[in-house]
Amino acid sequence: MSRFVQGVDRRQPTLLPECLDDYVAEDNPVRVVDVFVDKLDLRGLGFEGMTPAATGRPAYHPAMLLKLYVYGYLNKVQSSRRLEREAQRNVELMWLTGRLAPDHKTIAGFRRENGPVIQAACAQFVVLCRQLGLFGTGLVAIDGSKFKAVNTRDRNFTVTKLKKRMEQVAEHIAGYLQALDTADRQEGEAAEARSGRLVEKVELLRAQMAKLKTMEAQIEAAPDNQVSLTDPDARSMATSGRGRGIVGYNVQSAVEGEHHLIVAHDVVMTGHDRDQLACMAAKARDAMGVKTLDVLADRGYFSGEEILACEAMGVTPFVPKPLTSGAKADGRFGKQDFVYLPDKDAYRCPAGALRPHHMTTVERGQNIHRYWDRVSCTGCRLKPQCTPTLERRIRRWEHEAVVDALQTRMDLTPRAMRVRRSLVEHPFGTIKAWMGHTHFLMKRLPNVKTEISLHILAYNMKRVMAVLGTKPLMEAIKA
Repeated sequence: MSRFVQGVDRRQPTLLPECLDDYVAEDNPVRVVDVFVDKLDLRGLGFEGMTPAATGRPAYHPAMLLKLYVYGYLNKVQSSRRLEREAQRNVELMWLTGRLAPDHKTIAGFRRENGPVIQAACAQFVVLCRQLGLFGTGLVAIDGSKFKAVNTRDRNFTVTKLKKRMEQVAEHIAGYLQALDTADRQEGEAAEARSGRLVEKVELLRAQMAKLKTMEAQIEAAPDNQVSLTDPDARSMATSGRGRGIVGYNVQSAVEGEHHLIVAHDVVMTGHDRDQLACMAAKARDAMGVKTLDVLADRGYFSGEEILACEAMGVTPFVPKPLTSGAKADGRFGKQDFVYLPDKDAYRCPAGALRPHHMTTVERGQNIHRYWDRVSCTGCRLKPQCTPTLERRIRRWEHEAVVDALQTRMDLTPRAMRVRRSLVEHPFGTIKAWMGHTHFLMKRLPNVKTEISLHILAYNMKRVMAVLGTKPLMEAIKA
């Protein structure tokens, strides 16, 4: 054993015990957590318990519990029970909390009861990043990702799921009744025992059918015709993985282009992203403190109203337009094959003929202009490639010029979507890996927002420590 590095005998007493601070290096990330929370105005943020009661058992200071959670999410320890154990054995946590070890109920209650102010505390780190000048470019990428909730797919019901489940139960009841008829024709103790078991199964299935019929009324009363039993706010959402879906939440994030920091985020209960572009762009612009902003997003965010709203607030969106034309799918000319002529307010078709404006209608609150010319379509040699009807009609939204300008920008920046992927998809993958590719620990939308805020704070903190270094970051926080 003489050739190996020897450790200290665990039974060897020491005359002067080592200081706990000696076990924590000067550049240890736990010191960043300590400095960051100490510099927060917890009273101004709204934390309860900042003034201790004159009587009763003394409470834990909110700063200590917040440090405990920030350290936990920074080191992939999100569970209150695991944090309880770590506080008793982890030297870094002993240093951070002053050797305090609250029980898991106290730890979990702090996160549950102080959700909005914890989110506000996490948002302060984004403010710090802006003050340090880390948001160099006016570019962000926006994306959404589905995160699992504490709700299995079997405990989530939609109209389609309920119908299939009721059909399955009805088939099982019919099968057991048929087996019961067969058992009744037989004699002996075995046949009687089998009949008794079958009767019990049929009764259980009929009770289950009654519950499903009650659930049918609840689904009809729900705003989106969907009910989740474990986490009422969780929703069934489609994913890109082989047509399968999850029951969870749609987490939105905006990542800036300089250091890949998450500047804004949100959690929504809708499975699509069509209504999130303008909202997330506004949050990102305010967080970065800029007046103009370029925003990259995938085709799931394409919406004429959202693009118009972005333009009105000084945000320039880069969003590819999805190909939804049925004509293109059938091998005929699509709308993109017709060129709009603003000076004539007409469309030029692939054959060179003009389609003038004929009428304007209102559809879902939007003014839609319609263009066609039956005369030129009648003898056109390209009509079989254009339309099976008498004439080809073109629809144009009154603000279609905004969409046309967007398409021009996309044509001039062919690498925009590649940049988007490199910016926004990596943070989601990192956070899910830290979570262990499992579900959220908490239920209901407000609690889930608190949990994802802690995850994003941990991600941003690690990113800034990688960019600036631990000691420069602590000095900047103290300043």
